[in-house]
Amino acid sequence: MELSAYTRSLLADIERRIDPETEEDFVKQWESFWKGNVDDIVFTPKRKKISEPGVALQRIYLNEAIDDLELMLDMQLAGVSRALQGRSQALSMRANYGTGIMTSLFGAPLFMMAREKDTLPTTHSLNDTDAVRAIVEAGMPPLTAGLGQRVFDFGEMCREVLRDYPKLARYVTVYHPDTQGPLDIAELLWGGDMFYEMYDDPDFVQRLMRLITDTYCAFMDKWFQLYPICSGMNVHWGFWHRGTICLRNDSAINLSPAQYREFALPYDTELLDYYGGGILHYCGKGDHFVGELAAHPLLYGINLSQPHLNDMDKVFYAAFSNDCRILDLTREACAAYAARPDAVKGMVFCY
Repeated sequence: MELSAYTRSLLADIERRIDPETEEDFVKQWESFWKGNVDDIVFTPKRKKISEPGVALQRIYLNEAIDDLELMLDMQLAGVSRALQGRSQALSMRANYGTGIMTSLFGAPLFMMAREKDTLPTTHSLNDTDAVRAIVEAGMPPLTAGLGQRVFDFGEMCREVLRDYPKLARYVTVYHPDTQGPLDIAELLWGGDMFYEMYDDPDFVQRLMRLITDTYCAFMDKWFQLYPICSGMNVHWGFWHRGTICLRNDSAINLSPAQYREFALPYDTELLDYYGGGILHYCGKGDHFVGELAAHPLLYGINLSQPHLNDMDKVFYAAFSNDCRILDLTREACAAYAARPDAVKGMVFCY
């Protein structure tokens, strides 16, 4: 692929700056965390050696990168460059096309903020139950519909480009795109009417969840043909975790524990089983459902973005009683946790 002078200079600069000994030591710290061999109450990995960039990073807006593979690559390489300057971020990239990747396959229209907001796209919900019924009747959509082709094109481009940079190919992880989780995909596609149908037509909701889960698996299987699953640990959001996938479950905060068990848990656990485990992410207050999934032996970690909205005693209990780690907890919440007399050593990660 013919690359711009800027992209080539960025690649060469990162290749020069990667120190194998430093990166291998960094991964070993994470392995110790997951094996339970960390002495500190809160785990914060520390890269032994940092490296200043030799190339000034250009400002690139997401709206431009969404439609330009090389600009998307430049944005992701900039993240790797910044990680080499810091102590705690894993070297990683992804096909960064927002929360609407899976819903776009089913025909949900793309929504983007103004360029100056520099915000990832999503999709508009259909808000039309008849349209959702037509989607279910039509079956699995083409995996290259909507944003799908861009995701795979980006993955193929990265694989081709990194072949010429052996340290980048070895130490920079291209992790799986934001495929959300089955319940999130359903709500993002359908809209709020989905919650009414859980009462009015629960069988149809289950049919939609089945279709979405099957499509999720087909899409991820295609991605993992490009980047085969690593046994042991994988990267997401700059940290290493056990298992393969990161399930997003923001929509589950709207459900009771019983509804979560009925409409989401079977599909979440199916995906954990199929892909050899992973981690859970949710925004908002989810302490009422998180224990349902934490009880599954292949859920290894919980990442919650707003601990102040949660009863953290419930979250900690759900995690620690099932040997789950808490990942990327805010510094404020980490400080409060570390000060507790009953704090569990080495079970919480904070940048």
